[in-house]
Amino acid sequence: MSDSEEHHFESKADAGASKTYPQQAGTIRKNGHIVIKNRPCKVVEVSTSKTGKHGHAKCHFVAIDIFNGKKLEDIVPSSHNCDVPHVNRTDYQLIDISEDGFVSLLTESGNTKDDLRLPTDEALYNQIKNGFGEEEGKDMILTVMSAMGEEQICAVKEIGGKN
Repeated sequence: MSDSEEHHFESKADAGASKTYPQQAGTIRKNGHIVIKNRPCKVVEVSTSKTGKHGHAKCHFVAIDIFNGKKLEDIVPSSHNCDVPHVNRTDYQLIDISEDGFVSLLTESGNTKDDLRLPTDEALYNQIKNGFGEEEGKDMILTVMSAMGEEQICAVKEIGGKN
């Protein structure tokens, strides 16, 4: 290979990276994240039992799936490792909403992202639809949460607007 050849790699953190990382169960706290039944969850309650005569202390996790809101529970020995999802939040500017419920978003690099549906959460859905549709001219920033290969719109901010 000659020195004149240059290789350019776009630096993306998720290029072949694992969707989760291990963390000791005893160190996971409330409001942290954990994978239960292959679903990324936010921990809402943690309780630790004392060690038994021959055993480990156990951590009882109560968590809510970050995408569908379902409540999941798991009991893990506190010295064992649990999978913790890499959760990212990214802000995009809303460009358009198609008739079939997909949104067109502007990325930081100036490209468009057209593979996300409007959220199923009714309040968020209405806030986006009303802000974009009726009062044309409101610029809206949508926050997209991604974890374990899934993405979903989780928040909306209105910025400025034409008066």
